[in-house]
Amino acid sequence: MIRALAECGGRAMEWKGINLQWAYSDLLLGIGRHTQCMQRACDVLHDAFVRFVLASQRRPIEQPNAYLRRIAHSVLIDHFREARRYVGLPEGEGTLEPLMTVSGQGAVAPSAEHLADLAQRLDALQRILDCLPPRCREVFWLARIEGRRQPEIATLLGISLSAVERHLIRAMLDLRAARALLS
Repeated sequence: MIRALAECGGRAMEWKGINLQWAYSDLLLGIGRHTQCMQRACDVLHDAFVRFVLASQRRPIEQPNAYLRRIAHSVLIDHFREARRYVGLPEGEGTLEPLMTVSGQGAVAPSAEHLADLAQRLDALQRILDCLPPRCREVFWLARIEGRRQPEIATLLGISLSAVERHLIRAMLDLRAARALLS
């Protein structure tokens, strides 16, 4: 729908100084080449528009198209960084069992042994985290589970950046020591 609006009457349609025809053709296709999925590319572009609007409320933007391209690049990096946090199940003999075929591809589910192993590991991790001081546990959760950056955590919790680093180091050292005991 927005693409149709952008191509309205063969003339370039602008919004807040951004050439929408350029945004929904060149920029969107460039993002699509990186994501290999046009739906994700649209999500990235729309997130970039949201960030653009927020930034333009603080100060006027001299080159809106260039600024939007830079924001889209940052959103794309954030997208890949977020996707990297999720790890697929390992593939190997006896680890995954095919359940059924969906449009030519086999759907898979972890074996009962693999699920039991994961549950035991998660329980061990939870016991280790429960032994951490509350603030240390909270910093670890925000950094490693929610994926927040250290300066953001410091601001959110009202502590210094060095305190955030100390809490993370303490949590990682405790996890490493526990891992060594389990190995």
